[in-house]
Amino acid sequence: MGATGLSADPEEYRARLADQPDEQIDSWVAELLRDVVKRRGIVKVIRDFRRATDLSEVEFERVFASGGAAPATLGRDAEGNLIVPAITLWALPVGLRAGLPDARRRLVDYLVANFEELVYV
Repeated sequence: MGATGLSADPEEYRARLADQPDEQIDSWVAELLRDVVKRRGIVKVIRDFRRATDLSEVEFERVFASGGAAPATLGRDAEGNLIVPAITLWALPVGLRAGLPDARRRLVDYLVANFEELVYV
C-alpha cells in the first residue's frame, strides 16, 4: 500500500481496481458519491460523474432512472445545473450497469478520476 492506504498513485490504484469484483467497484462508487456530495455538493458530484463516465445529460438521466431512482426527482438548480437528491446517488452505478456494456470501465474511470478525493476522505 502507498502513503494513502490505497496506492501510491492513480495508475497503481487503477491496477488494484482491476482485481476487484464488480460488486466491490459498485459499492466504492456509491460510497464515494455519497462522501463527496457531503463536502462538495451535488452539482460537483454530477458534473464529475458525467465527465468521468462520458455521459451526456440525457444519458445521465437514463442511467439515473435505469438504476431505480424516480425520474421526477431529477431537476435543475437556479443556475440550470442538473441535480438529483443526494440520497438517490446509489442508483448511478446500478443504472450504468443496467444499460451500458462498458459500465465497469466507466465506474473504474470515475474512481480513478477522483483519486485525490479518496485520499482526502
